[in-house]
Amino acid sequence: MISALKAAASGMEAQQAQIESISNNLANVNTNGYKKSRAEFQDLLYETLQEPGANTSATTQSPVGIQRGMGVRISGTQRNFEMGNPVHTNRDLDMMIKGDGFFVVQLPNGDSAYRRDGSFYKSATGRIETIDGYALQPEITLPSGAVKIEISEDGTVTGINNDNSKSQLGQIQIATFVNNGGLKAIGKNLYSATDASGAPNVVAPGENLSGSLLHRHVESSNVEIVREMTDMISAQRAFEMNSKVIQTVDQMLQHTVNIK
Repeated sequence: MISALKAAASGMEAQQAQIESISNNLANVNTNGYKKSRAEFQDLLYETLQEPGANTSATTQSPVGIQRGMGVRISGTQRNFEMGNPVHTNRDLDMMIKGDGFFVVQLPNGDSAYRRDGSFYKSATGRIETIDGYALQPEITLPSGAVKIEISEDGTVTGINNDNSKSQLGQIQIATFVNNGGLKAIGKNLYSATDASGAPNVVAPGENLSGSLLHRHVESSNVEIVREMTDMISAQRAFEMNSKVIQTVDQMLQHTVNIK
């Protein structure tokens, strides 16, 4: 009885984690470049009351064993890096990576961070940076005389002046990783590299199987609302069933105690 209570309680905790993951996905449905995540689970250790193949007599063996499960636990949160849909913005400093890769920005402490969100802004000094003031790497500064910016698929940034003359301003580079799932989300649409992701490989867009750039577009989130709602209902039902198990076991225990 006690093991049933523990298993059901772990099931409720697991479904709560699933709901939390779904709620975060739905909250970020309009976040540029957001990648949906899902909770993954593992069954816990088993109490083995009889080993499979144990002798049942001098000449026979049991084809199956007797094991009692202890419940479930969350084993990780897997992020899906499938590309979102392009959204046309017509802004000169908006861009989208078509394929694998991340924009590289520099944090205030000097570390590098990585993002799929391709919306950038011009600072007071002309530097291209995020809305939080993190500079795009390598740094590119736009001259005050540039009235229009063109960004090619390979990341070449060209400024167009009042007299229609053009000047190359810099080269955008993107980072790829052996294991995108090993990146650590740190908020503000940013990821940091970890031992699990491997070291970043910084290349020009389109090189070494990295994605190319799509100018004046941003990437939408890859959250599918209908799928998330379906998963939420499923998790809710599973939570309710585990709660029902606890109520049932409690009633059985009460009947057992009241036996005279």
